[in-house]
Amino acid sequence: MMTRLSYDVIAALKGRTLVTAESCTGGGIGAALTAVPGSSAVFKGGIISYTNEVKISQLNVDREVLNTCGAVSDEVAKQMATGVRKNLAADYAVSVTGLAGPDGDEFGNPVGTVFIGFADENGADVRKFQFPGNREDVRNQAICAALAFVLEKI
Repeated sequence: MMTRLSYDVIAALKGRTLVTAESCTGGGIGAALTAVPGSSAVFKGGIISYTNEVKISQLNVDREVLNTCGAVSDEVAKQMATGVRKNLAADYAVSVTGLAGPDGDEFGNPVGTVFIGFADENGADVRKFQFPGNREDVRNQAICAALAFVLEKI
């Protein structure tokens, strides 16, 4: 499924560009996209922002939002997508922030909570997911959901 989604995203971009901001998926979206021959024509790259400091310094995520909402939140996913789109100068951006395990966070989010953001010239949209399974399951489901979200939005 991930392979099919990746091919579909690359084809759907039609010369427009996409970038990623990934936390819990650790570059998995970028890896899935770059497995497609010819992806370099539309996929510019991404930022793996596994720590809050990288979210702040590279994606322009507001420190106060991180402190009050936590890294796994709607607003952080939105700021990640908006920040990477601007900083890497792309038409579209997708972001993922979540909890793949083994533990939840101090804001009450359980393992499997994932926020996926999408940004374009009209602004940003975010979806919340609750994925079942172990760490690998959560990460793979998040990658597929992010690719599907991109397809839906473009």
